[in-house]
Amino acid sequence: MAMADAWAFTAVAPIASSRLGVVAPPVSTLSPATATGPTPTQATAGGSGILSASLLLATAGIGSRRALRRGRVRTSGAVALKAVRRACHGGAHLSAERKLWLESVVKAICVPGKGITATDEGPGTIGDRFAKVGVENNAENRRRYRQMLYETPGVNQYLSAAILDPETIYQKNESGVLFPEALSALGIVPGIKPHLKVYELPGTGGDTVMQGLDSLAARCKEYKAAGCKFAKWRSPLTITASGSPTDLAIKANMEDLARYALICQDEGLVPIVEPDIVMKGDHTLETAVEVNTQVQSTLYKAMLDHGVYMEGSIMKTNLVNPGLSCPTSYTVEQIAEANLAVLRRVMPMAVAGVNFLSGGQSLENAAARLDAINKAKTKEPWNLSFSWSWALQAPLFKLCDGRGGEMPLEEMGALYLKELEMASAAALGKHNPKDGEGSHCPPKEVAVA
Repeated sequence: MAMADAWAFTAVAPIASSRLGVVAPPVSTLSPATATGPTPTQATAGGSGILSASLLLATAGIGSRRALRRGRVRTSGAVALKAVRRACHGGAHLSAERKLWLESVVKAICVPGKGITATDEGPGTIGDRFAKVGVENNAENRRRYRQMLYETPGVNQYLSAAILDPETIYQKNESGVLFPEALSALGIVPGIKPHLKVYELPGTGGDTVMQGLDSLAARCKEYKAAGCKFAKWRSPLTITASGSPTDLAIKANMEDLARYALICQDEGLVPIVEPDIVMKGDHTLETAVEVNTQVQSTLYKAMLDHGVYMEGSIMKTNLVNPGLSCPTSYTVEQIAEANLAVLRRVMPMAVAGVNFLSGGQSLENAAARLDAINKAKTKEPWNLSFSWSWALQAPLFKLCDGRGGEMPLEEMGALYLKELEMASAAALGKHNPKDGEGSHCPPKEVAVA
């Protein structure tokens, strides 16, 4: 039976209800739908595709009140109801060629020892970073800075992909080549950030959702035509003592990520899904494990229910960490085991890789933790690597401070290459961090006079 076919539930023999005096047909066979015109909608529970008994009874009993008044029992027969597609159909609507394309992009990104440079900050975000070191925020400075991140000689030894802001995909390098084309020529897969702005859910005490689903398909078409091969959608969540993230926020955000992934695949882009539990707060590592397990398991269930082709998707998530203000100390090995515990409990084997975000961690801590995770891996099948923005870029911006608004691009590129070498080693479990790097130490108390 092909999943994409339309099927109908057909009753064979009516069954009379002695209590109601109506006839309800049993569901006994499946046959192709032959009815024309509108048919009653199939009721489902949690997307399971199970036909509701009450719907069958109600359908069979149309006119039964009149029959009861006349003292007669309706004995007419079979009812055909068109079934909706079952959940967990695994991208049955996609062609074989589309699936192979998605898998080929995933394979090109999930390369051992290579990771993603996340350069998808909007003009406002990168403008704030420029302002702190005295660099003017204009389109040309943003273009020159991104060109250094993409075209410093040797970066393609360590990078498999780059996430671009919509502005950047239409900018060109100094040779007049659009950045997506220039990246592809270097063997770096270009991708796009398609989501819009964060919106606070009223009544949740601060929980948020990301906007942009309504026009996503049209924008994906545009980005695909511009040379992008994947997309990345971030859904931030925060752990608080008051109960965030709420169940509502988790469900809403993970359903949004699933719909985003479904739309991307239909438009020919590999979806990178990014549930991001931010580091602020004083929650323990144990609490972080619980919340990350809940969030990620909800995400994968939503993706399966939506029929996302899991083999054609990639996971980008936060490292499982205690809150920045957590008063309990943890070693880097404990943090690594916490991350592996979450993955082992909920991560589908069908998903080829996880690219961890840095989330405000220093390069040294992010690299030490990623390295410890890869060293502690046993037979886990996933490629565990990086998709870093701030961890890589923060040291580069420091080089601009006190330079009179100039960016020392050559010096920045040399440092960037060394950072990528460290990140690559961590993705292979071959990094040698200094003692204490990657561990969580409680914040020092400030003495009050």
